[in-house]
Amino acid sequence: MPSKNKVTVTAEPGKQELFITREFDAPRELVYEAHIDPKLYVQWLGPHGYEMILETFEPVDGGKYRYVHKDKDGNEYGFHGTFHQMTPDSMIQTFEFEGYPGHVSLECMTLEELPGNRTKATIHSVFQSVSDRDGMIQNGMETGIREGYERLDDILEAM
Repeated sequence: MPSKNKVTVTAEPGKQELFITREFDAPRELVYEAHIDPKLYVQWLGPHGYEMILETFEPVDGGKYRYVHKDKDGNEYGFHGTFHQMTPDSMIQTFEFEGYPGHVSLECMTLEELPGNRTKATIHSVFQSVSDRDGMIQNGMETGIREGYERLDDILEAM
């Protein structure tokens, strides 16, 4: 079910960065927990209809991650990176889509407490080039984020 909380992606032409914002109807601690608990993480990250296989997941400073999204036809899409900072209000990591190797982005997410037990997530992604950023956008990044966060809404509601 589509959420009343919309994903906003801001990508200015000619810049190698983008910003993603999204609000959640849950306290910051729960949103953070959903990002660091592997049992929760596999349930929401990525688009609808994809199975997530979490191969490595060390959500601590200096920890690594690798996961694979598998579609209904058996196609697999791998992603990996390193966690550089993990705190309840700020998460910094690298991100690389293995289908586009060598094109690493740096992602900084802040989780801001809002009135009414709500949370605002802001992600600042910096890419190595404008074409890298534009390629991620053209390859369905926004759909994957939107659908993943819709799934996260359901998990947060159940928590």
